[in-house]
Amino acid sequence: MPANTTPFEIIAAPFTIWIAPVAEAFPDLDTDPPGGNWTKVGTNGDLNYSDAGVTISHAQSMNFWRALGDAGSRKVFRQEEDLMIRVEMVDVSLEGYTEALHRQTPADVAAGSGTVGYKTIGLSRGLSVPTTALLVRGPSPYLDGEFSQYEVPIAAQSGSPEPVYRRDEPAMLALEWTALVDTGAANEFERFGRLRAADAAALP
Repeated sequence: MPANTTPFEIIAAPFTIWIAPVAEAFPDLDTDPPGGNWTKVGTNGDLNYSDAGVTISHAQSMNFWRALGDAGSRKVFRQEEDLMIRVEMVDVSLEGYTEALHRQTPADVAAGSGTVGYKTIGLSRGLSVPTTALLVRGPSPYLDGEFSQYEVPIAAQSGSPEPVYRRDEPAMLALEWTALVDTGAANEFERFGRLRAADAAALP
């Protein structure tokens, strides 16, 4: 379980990203690990993330209307909004790499007499874009030993990673997921999902 100390609302801790098929049920806040079809991003989760951390971006584009007779804005319209999750993953195993390339399942060719076994994935993505559910977990801002979690029902990998292979730093895959609208959301504020945080321990 995650560790936190007072004041709990000030959090400096790693968060971990999990993925699952769209429509997978999100786990209870006290279920660790999440179970079901949830799989960590990175072979070892946050041990495969750079110290740049996990970024949650609430981007928006707004149009401010100004009247002819006033210098200030009198009304504002939100034109666009996005929710994006970013991480630099230090894991270039093919299972990790495929998260950036259409979520292919690596083909595994067994070793033979005088030939090595190997895994392979294709390097193109095609026109269709697969979607996934995302879970981003870390400590609660209310108490020690409990989780908070971002629950994104539908997201697409929108990053353009450029791994660099060099002698003094590990190669990284810059991953970015963009949330898509969930038309079955409970209300207009949960169309990109929701953020939940435990504020009381379970009763015995």
